[in-house]
Amino acid sequence: MRALFRVSARLGSVLVRPVSSAGSGDFRGVRGVSSMPQYRTEERGRPRSAEHRIYFKTSSGKYISPFHDIPLYAAEEQENDVPTKKQKRSDSEQLVFNMVVEVPRWSNAKMEIATKEPLNPIKQDVKKGKLRYVANVFPHKGYIWNYGALPQTWEDPNHTDKDTNCCGDNDPIDVCDIGSKVCSAGQVIQVKVLGILALIDEGETDWKVIAINTEDPDASKLNSIEDVRVSRPGHLEATVDWFRKYKIPDGKPENQFAFSGQFKDKDFAIEVIKSTHCYWKALVHKQTKCGEIICQNSSVCDSPFQCSDAEAAAVVSAAPEYGEALPLPAEVDKWHFLSQ
Repeated sequence: MRALFRVSARLGSVLVRPVSSAGSGDFRGVRGVSSMPQYRTEERGRPRSAEHRIYFKTSSGKYISPFHDIPLYAAEEQENDVPTKKQKRSDSEQLVFNMVVEVPRWSNAKMEIATKEPLNPIKQDVKKGKLRYVANVFPHKGYIWNYGALPQTWEDPNHTDKDTNCCGDNDPIDVCDIGSKVCSAGQVIQVKVLGILALIDEGETDWKVIAINTEDPDASKLNSIEDVRVSRPGHLEATVDWFRKYKIPDGKPENQFAFSGQFKDKDFAIEVIKSTHCYWKALVHKQTKCGEIICQNSSVCDSPFQCSDAEAAAVVSAAPEYGEALPLPAEVDKWHFLSQ
């Protein structure tokens, strides 16, 4: 499956990539996680342009939203294996989540799920008419982990967090995969949650979940934030340093943190994830204000935003055809050295 993922087959003017939701690894004890690819991506527009989009679809070709249609829990991957209300997941199953990779490690383009567009494809963020790239703040090259989001979560901007005293940032909850494998934008992987960091970004709560790909060779050894501290000295400190400084080259001040920049443990992280999942449920069932968020989905039961397969396909067909990537701006490779 790994070789299959790396080879892209261009069909006409559309780039289609098989995207494994579990890869070829064997993560025993996790019900419903299959080594067969569950999702594929379809690229539209020219990469490194404002029109570039990465759309998602199932292995059968049905277009979906990565925000709303991919289950939060990996155990719910297979349609015939969704737990009923009477069933109870084991602890190991509870701790395995789907992660949508938005930004591969070491890359700079600020790719993100487009929450305000139909089907919520991945796109590159734009600010003041320019595509956004994260600066290389020495000694960090681009993003220092595979960065992405947990589907079916939402940090509610109308809710004030009791621990941070700040509202949510109106996005799915962010995840940093500290595994050694470099993933691809649009890849769906399974991760174990290890802990969480509370970033305060311009007055909003912006949780950063620390997790590891279940396929990583060290996945069985890392089960807590303390395990990371012991086995990977300096990694957590580098993570705080990265989030504190990454906006400074853009002329902004250092970011701040709740809990004095200390990581909270796995149990705390799980509770935060559960709460953001509840906020998402209210959002997609129109029980709370959605603002500009697009809740169009293909599979959420009882959601008033559910669309037909034909409607979803029409969204993708209306997007610009895939083309050759534009050159990477020269300034992206520049290094920034900040005084301590």
